[in-house]
Parts: sequence; structure tokens; C-alpha cells
Amino acid sequence: MAEKKEKKTKGQELKDKLFYKQQHATLVMSAAEQKKADSYCEDYKKFLDTAKTEREAANETVRLAQAAGFEPFDKSKKYSAGDKVYRLNRKKAVILAVIGKQPIENGVNLTAAHIDSPRLDLKQNPLYESGELGYFKTHYYGGIKKYQWPTVPLSLHGVIVKSDCTEVTVSIGEGENDPIFIVTDLLPHLADEQYKRPASKLITGEELNILIGSRPFKEDDCSEAVKLNLMNILFEKYGIVEKDFLSAELECVPAFKAKDIGFDRSMIGAYGQDDRVCAYTAFSALLDMKEIPEKTAVCVLTDKEETGSDGNTGLRSSYLKYFLADLGEALGKVSGRDVMSMSRCLSADVNAGFDPTFPDVLEKKNCSYLNKGIVVTKFTGARGKSGTSDANAEYVGYVHSLFDKNKIVWQTGELGKVDLGGGGTVAAYIANLNIDTIDVGVPVLSMHAPYEVTAKNDVYMAYKAFSAFYKAE
Repeated sequence: MAEKKEKKTKGQELKDKLFYKQQHATLVMSAAEQKKADSYCEDYKKFLDTAKTEREAANETVRLAQAAGFEPFDKSKKYSAGDKVYRLNRKKAVILAVIGKQPIENGVNLTAAHIDSPRLDLKQNPLYESGELGYFKTHYYGGIKKYQWPTVPLSLHGVIVKSDCTEVTVSIGEGENDPIFIVTDLLPHLADEQYKRPASKLITGEELNILIGSRPFKEDDCSEAVKLNLMNILFEKYGIVEKDFLSAELECVPAFKAKDIGFDRSMIGAYGQDDRVCAYTAFSALLDMKEIPEKTAVCVLTDKEETGSDGNTGLRSSYLKYFLADLGEALGKVSGRDVMSMSRCLSADVNAGFDPTFPDVLEKKNCSYLNKGIVVTKFTGARGKSGTSDANAEYVGYVHSLFDKNKIVWQTGELGKVDLGGGGTVAAYIANLNIDTIDVGVPVLSMHAPYEVTAKNDVYMAYKAFSAFYKAE
């Protein structure tokens, strides 16, 4: 016999009505939706393994877009509702668009995510020999805890442009039988002096040298025989000489594969989830659209966010502004200024998930949690909100209503306590174009580490959120 439920008191009823309570996505998702979420994340993991650099992410995005019927954008061509176009910027950034039913002067629904991640770049003259071992010198990219990178298996990715301007694509360390590379560290028995360093200098930037070989060239007795042997291997494999490194972009990233985490397989561990988790959910939602959207839907996947968004593939440049202007011109002789002023944007970037092991850096009422859905971040920046766009209440209310209406589990969050730092995204640069903009994204544990953690249900809620946004009137 079922137990009789106790009747709620008036106070309890009022609390249910008036108090804000975060939802745990798992508890509100049906079994069918949970199955969809888990299945969706299998494809996401494949993307993470395929796209470990901004070039690879851009290339894979274009490949998937072309398979979904997208064509290169031609500003001299006439387009109609339902047409799908893309523009590739220097092989490192991509803009995708699906033309909507409404006139372009009504603006676009825009998402923006970045596809670069912290890593170790090779210096322009990287190869050297010391102690009869071969090394690459590196210059780290983005904000990293340098001590996390020694003893991590690394793969090498990128492009070498030779003196005759031919390009060589490099990807070593991802295949089952590929060699990997590594930054070495001191054994604890000899690390007494190292332990006296502050954590930020436990490993210095100049100590992030990558071990790449140890066998000397055997044909004759010469100096730098290990370096010569390594250079000879590279020449035989890629046809390059040492000078070609000067015109190369080579990146060392963790060789780990994306894996399920936990007995319940509820989480994903992988390199580069900041911000490819938002990039993948944003562009896959656009590719999966079955109906023609009301407004033109646009997704930009950008480079250089981790170093400040400068450069011609970062969102401080004008390539997004130029695309929207070209779109306005192609779809009705509308000025780019008018298109942008009527547009709205979800700046798709991650936030710091609450980690119970390190609770003191986050304010529990205003931080994000794993499994409680996509995070809406009204403002980013540091301390006194420096470097943020700080979305207006009307636009926050719009997003609030849109997510609730579409049964999307969402939460709010700040990146740490007020005086403890903070961080930035591309939101401010888009808002500077007079576009209503707010940050939304997935909470992440161990952000910027070689292996980051997300919850599958949050990933799926991000996909649902972007899908709903693209369809909005």
C-alpha cells in the first residue's frame, strides 16, 4: 500500500512558489532524453579526438558542414531562405550561416565560441641537443599551470610552410603506433630546491622543453649527432630542413583520448573542452536544424581567445563584422551597421564548475555546478567587472524566458569570488558591435589543465539551448 503524502504547509508552498532552486538535469530528464544526451556525447568525444588544434577544429567543422549541405559564401550571389553558407578565415576560424525567413534588417541570431586551447607551441628555432638528448624549445600559449605539463604524453600537430611555399601537415602521437613526446621532471629524491620555488615557478617557461629523441647519427663522428639524426628523420619523412621551422606553426597538445569518467559514465574527460565543448554544441545545433529559421542563424568559431582575441583570426579583428556586412549586402542591400544593431548573440564559453575539493574560490550562491545545465553568465571580467560587456536586464530576461519555454535546464554563475581574479570571453568584442550579447556555456572542472572534465547532461543542455536560440523569432 502506497504511503500517504503529507500535505505541504503554507510556508512550504510559498517557498516552492517564490524561492529559486537549481535543477539537477538528471532528475528532470526522461529516460529517452538521457539516452539522447549520452548518444550525442559520443559524437562530441569523436570531435575532441579529431580536432585538437584550432586548424583541425576549423577543418573538421568545414568537413561536417559540407556534408550537411553548406557551401562557401559568395557575396556576389543571391541567396534565399534555407540556404546554408560558410566562410573559412585563414584555416583557423569559421563562420556558418543558415538564411532565415525574415528580412536581414531584422538582424541575426548569432553564437560565438572559440576553438583554440592552451598548449605548448614550438619556438621558431626549436630543435637542439643537450646531454646527447634531442629537444624542442617551446613557448606556452594561453593561461596554464606550467607544473601540470611535465610527464604528460604529448602529440605534435600543425603545419610547416617550406621555402618553396609548399605546406606540410603534421600530426604525430595520436595513432595507436605513433611515438609521443614528453616534458621531463625531477625525481622527488632530488627536488628539495625545486620544492622551495613558488608554485608559479615550480616549472618555468624555459623548462618546458620537449624530449624528442636520443639516438645519434652513426655514419661518421660529428658534433650534435643526435640533432643531426633527428633532422635527417624529419627530412626523409617531410622533406624539410631546419630553416623551415622558421615558417611553421607546430603545437604540442596532450595525446590523451576523450573518455567517460565515473562508474556511471556521467562525465567526459578530455583535452581542449575549453572551449570546444561550446564550439561543438553551437555548430552541431546549426547543422542539425531541420526547418528554416525565422531569423538568419549564424555561428562563428574563432581563434586566439586564449591570448586576448587579437590577430586577424581573433574576434578583435573585423572578419565577423565584414561577414555580417557582406550578408546584409547580399540579402537586400542592407548596411552591416543595421544588421548588427538588430542582432543578438550567445557568447558560448565555459565557466568554472564548483569543485568541492577547492570550495573557497567560488561563492556558492553565484557559481555553476556540474549537472545543473548550461550556465548563463551576465558579466565576466575581473574584480570591478573590468573587461566585460555586462548584459542588460532586458536581454537576460529574454534568454531566461527562452530557456524556460524550451525546457532547458540552466543556471547562473560567476567565475570566482569578486576579489579573486575572474576571466574574459569574446562577449565584449561582439557587444562592441552594438549586438545584444550574453555569455552562456558549460561548467568545467580542471579548466586549462591537460585533461578537463564536463558533465554529459550539461553538454546536451548546451546543444538544446543553441538549437532553441537559432529557431527564435
